[in-house]
Amino acid sequence: MDADMQAVELPDEQVELAVEIFRMLADGTRIRLLWALRDTELSVGELAQALDKPAPAVSQHLAKLRMARMVRTRREGTHVFYRVENDHIASLVRDAIHNAEHASDGIPAHHRAGAGASVTPISADGVR
Repeated sequence: MDADMQAVELPDEQVELAVEIFRMLADGTRIRLLWALRDTELSVGELAQALDKPAPAVSQHLAKLRMARMVRTRREGTHVFYRVENDHIASLVRDAIHNAEHASDGIPAHHRAGAGASVTPISADGVR
């Protein structure tokens, strides 16, 4: 029997952290940040440029994600690099995006492109 199926009751602390994780994912900028970090680590400047957002705004979002234990940092000199905390966070974001692809007509890109392939980026206005 699967270990996940054996646990009937969840500890309150785990449920509260899961709620916080979903709260953090309820923001498009944070989804885009986690998507950009799913397979690599980047600095605030690199993330700001990739998302076409001001660095202070990106930094604020990253601070929230860090407090929710969704990203971690690594300092190299004066630069701080961010990465997704673990594979579970990366999978959660990847699964959410792949699930969103199923809402569109046709075969989702992640099914056409094969396992592990990236999806077509979605801009802030929802255009692919």
